[in-house]
Amino acid sequence: MSKQFDVIVIGAGPGGYIAAIRAAQLGFNVACIDEWKNTSGGPAPGGTCTNVGCIPSKALLQSSENYDQAAHHFADHGIQVQGLGLDVGRMLARKDAVVKQNNEGILYLFKKNKVAFFHGRASFARAGEGGGWEIQVGGAAEETLHGTHIIVATGSSARALPGAAFDEERILSNDGALRIGGVPRRLGLIGSGVIGLEMGSVWRRLGADVTVLEGLPTFLGAVDQQIAKEARKAFTKQGLKIELGVKVGEVQPTGEGVRIAYTDAKDAAQVLEVDRLIVSIGRVPNTTGLNAGAVGLALDERGAIVVDDECKTNLPNVWAVGDVVRGPMLAHKAEEEGVAVAEHIAGQHGHVNFNTIPWVIYTSPEIAWVGQTEEQLKAGGRAYKAGTFPFLANGRARALGDTTGMVKFLADAATDEILGVHIVGPMASELISEAVVAMEFKASAEDIARICHAHPSLSEATKEAALAVDKRTLNF
Repeated sequence: MSKQFDVIVIGAGPGGYIAAIRAAQLGFNVACIDEWKNTSGGPAPGGTCTNVGCIPSKALLQSSENYDQAAHHFADHGIQVQGLGLDVGRMLARKDAVVKQNNEGILYLFKKNKVAFFHGRASFARAGEGGGWEIQVGGAAEETLHGTHIIVATGSSARALPGAAFDEERILSNDGALRIGGVPRRLGLIGSGVIGLEMGSVWRRLGADVTVLEGLPTFLGAVDQQIAKEARKAFTKQGLKIELGVKVGEVQPTGEGVRIAYTDAKDAAQVLEVDRLIVSIGRVPNTTGLNAGAVGLALDERGAIVVDDECKTNLPNVWAVGDVVRGPMLAHKAEEEGVAVAEHIAGQHGHVNFNTIPWVIYTSPEIAWVGQTEEQLKAGGRAYKAGTFPFLANGRARALGDTTGMVKFLADAATDEILGVHIVGPMASELISEAVVAMEFKASAEDIARICHAHPSLSEATKEAALAVDKRTLNF
């Protein structure tokens, strides 16, 4: 007889493991199934985020930032460094240790919350007799589980360039980009999205000559363009080469690297030869192997699971969250959906506000935003006011030695409600949270302008940008 559970979660990435823990907190008997393996073949819960995404990339970004500071900026602080060296192997080992700590942390949380964990690949077997669903677990010890409710949280995978499959040696996905054993002399990037820019930043800081090829005519098209232009200016100054409006042709591995043929924005034929090529052109939902067709689980044209506003699928008591459904492919969005679904199952009123989901690019300078851009407001015909404040005029930024960028507020022209906040500069990933909280409470720019902010702090730039909406900044 199959093991019985109230809730079975397929996938232990951010959406899956959080959904499992919240469901257990609500009193359900919960199982979570995940197939990720560590180097020794053991379980490695956490999904793409923990294993080959958010966590390892931030570890390498921090290491590369430390190296860049030592090589180029410590002297400004009166710190003399002689014989500076680079041990990429040790840097990667530290990154792996950080990943392992997170894997083990999730396993501990499962144990703490009495979530049964199964290591293997899950797929739908059939509808259960009398309701619920039979889930097959494939792996070292195959078994069948029965769940009254199923939450699918299988995440996404890197999209390959047609005709240029990932070999993770020369043509790299985010996975291979995190495992380059030495600093490549020439590094190419196809796509200027979050993953591409972050990985490009890592290896640029460590000494690689980095070129970014982007098909769109604008840089960071989803970002407020005033912020995007400021970021591009900073990246270019650092040495990152960014070409927009290109059409990539043949990508051919060579004896020593990769050869990319493309036409530039002026339709001129060009060739880029690099030692390594990172392809970052988006991600695709992981639904292959779920056996969705056998049970009639509806997928859209992208292969994503079709869900409603509450993350319900077309099947009774089957839910889906995270990258495998519509919406932004962000770990924190998946987490919020996981919590909301667990609460819906419990008869509560879980909710995710897509209008206040923050976005972050962990480059240097960091880029973070929430809400609408100026371009979106113009396109929607919304009357608005804008206010900006540069970090150049912020005392803490001067003390840090990093005055790149600005904070930008967009507020309704009539009501002063905050419609969007956009930041490029130091610690933008931390500063954006104040804006998210404010927007959740329907705050006005005046509300932020009237709140006392610590001095000296980077957050004062947020206050000053709010003041700028009413054209009354105090320090610029």
